[in-house]
Amino acid sequence: MPDRSDLGEPTGPRDRLLTALEAIARAHDHPEGDLLADLVAEIRPERPSDGATALRNLQALEYLLTTDPRLRDGLRHHLEAQFRSRSQSALYSELGILPGSGFFSELARRLSDRFLPLPYERDTLLSLLTQVFPRQTDRLWVQAVGAPQWERLFALIGLDPLRAEDRHAALELLEAVQVISCRLAAIGLSPEIAQVLPDLRRVESAFVAQNVETLRFVGEYRKALSDESASVDDHRHILVLLEQCGDVIARVRRNTCTTGVNIDLTYLLQRAADNIARQQELLAALDTSQAGQPRAAAVRLFQQAVEGECTRNALRPHFSRNTELLARQVTEHSGRTGEHYITSTRSEYRQMFRAALGAGAIVPLLAFIKLWLHDVHAAPLVEGFLYGLNYAVGFILIHVFHFTLATKQPAMTASRLAAVLDTRPGSRPDTGELVSLIVRLCRSQFIAIVGNVALAMPLAFFICLAWSHATGGHVVTPQKAEHLLEDLHPLESFALFHAAIAGVYLFLSGLVTGYFDNIAVFRRVPDRLRQLRLLRAVAGPARASRIADYAGENLGGIAGNAFFGFMLGITGVIGFNLGLPLDIRHVTFAAANFSIGLEGLDALPSSLSVAWIAAGIALIGAVNLLVSFSLALLVAMRARRVPFRFGRQLIGPLLRRFASAPLDFFRPPRLDPPSA
Repeated sequence: MPDRSDLGEPTGPRDRLLTALEAIARAHDHPEGDLLADLVAEIRPERPSDGATALRNLQALEYLLTTDPRLRDGLRHHLEAQFRSRSQSALYSELGILPGSGFFSELARRLSDRFLPLPYERDTLLSLLTQVFPRQTDRLWVQAVGAPQWERLFALIGLDPLRAEDRHAALELLEAVQVISCRLAAIGLSPEIAQVLPDLRRVESAFVAQNVETLRFVGEYRKALSDESASVDDHRHILVLLEQCGDVIARVRRNTCTTGVNIDLTYLLQRAADNIARQQELLAALDTSQAGQPRAAAVRLFQQAVEGECTRNALRPHFSRNTELLARQVTEHSGRTGEHYITSTRSEYRQMFRAALGAGAIVPLLAFIKLWLHDVHAAPLVEGFLYGLNYAVGFILIHVFHFTLATKQPAMTASRLAAVLDTRPGSRPDTGELVSLIVRLCRSQFIAIVGNVALAMPLAFFICLAWSHATGGHVVTPQKAEHLLEDLHPLESFALFHAAIAGVYLFLSGLVTGYFDNIAVFRRVPDRLRQLRLLRAVAGPARASRIADYAGENLGGIAGNAFFGFMLGITGVIGFNLGLPLDIRHVTFAAANFSIGLEGLDALPSSLSVAWIAAGIALIGAVNLLVSFSLALLVAMRARRVPFRFGRQLIGPLLRRFASAPLDFFRPPRLDPPSA
């Protein structure tokens, strides 16, 4: 019995608990759940996360039940009456488990129920749970109290749903076990899983085997409830089959690295895992061979039920649970692409510079085409589409010719960094490897930007000079030239804000790239293209096969570049139509616009103005990189469940590395590192 001094306030909370218990003791077989709701309201702390206060209140309740058997018997009889008069199987087999309706149908259901909740039938245990735990934050203090305290309280009250004289709860548990078993068998036979693991068709399915074994177990258990001479075989074989089902789910998750994944498969795998975990808990609750195990399982089911009820209409858990695998595969595909953007040797460093020069040669042409399109004065939406088409075609050409646009790198390389951070639970990542990777990443980014700007800026200027000599006029008017330069000033314009918008688009384009690379694998796009009769007839079998292979390898890159181009082109038009200062600033285009504007002026600007604009271009590049890399790293780490504390641990080693060898962040060492 707890000491009275440990119960917090000596009178207030205890008196209110006593009043609630007295009402329950006098009610006898009161059919409603309002009395239990009043009792829980006195246990509930003011702050949902205040587990200490909730624990003290439960200890006060425990003290009152221990010292007054009348109150204890009244609470037990009231709870037993509630359990006997209500249907329970739906709570065990549905609450906290994803339904079979699918991701988007469940999302729509949650959205609608948040505004207009669907009430449960009054004779179900679900309706009682909703009435007793009406707040979404109740799950916090219920979990914070801890299972041992709940087990002591259940034992003190004498809650035992498997008593021989009351078989109702046992029959309800058996019904839930049967429902979940049939559901698992259907999941195991689904074509989505068979597509990832074709060998399941050739071997006996653990999902089907567990259903056969479970139905036999349920039949024997029901017979034993009515006939004391009947025996029930051990259910451990069912647990072994459930573990095998879990192994199949784990294999499917591993195979998605090569077979791809979509949101439907991710949802199905999460639903299977939910059902397996719940089935194990229900079987433990039915196991009377070990003292205390049914009650411990009942406490876990109670906590899971409260968690499921409180998050029944929550959107964030629905997204996080069902998009994790897809997000990981998307970032995995981006990460594999990103490995090509990280240089290690001096030859790779030089190759990166040459590839960046190629992109620097295309960007000025895109800038000139945009200026020409602006002079066409098309309708705003048409103009935005033409801008986007111009950018998209240019970026796709950069991709096709294997050139490098510097700011495209961070969205790809962040996933590679997250992969190194991803370690086994309880272990720490290799700090030395991480620092080395970041150093190589920084100098790769640096040389890519240098290559882009080094050619884009002088090429744009000389094209303008050639145009002036050929036509006798500037590419842009002096007023337009001043506007181009003003837009690059870091303090007197929205340049950095617009650079951040471009950084978001760079990040999103990386996700689009990874998503379509994943779709190309999951939907077997190359195989589909190879069997197209029209393509084989026009290009021939050999060339059709090469086209199919190219599409499979580059679908993501083409889609990501097209998305990035159209977003860059349409943003300014959207801002104009909405009356908002929305636009984009990209470092390479900023460098080209600087040269175009400088050549179009009647008089050279002051040295101070040029210095500010140069600083603006540098800051635009920094914001492009910082925003896109930070967002990509955040998503990659969340997809891999990598704790963010690992990132903070890198600050010290990185500073020491920069202090000892700062030039390593900008150019590779003279001696190439040994090959692995």
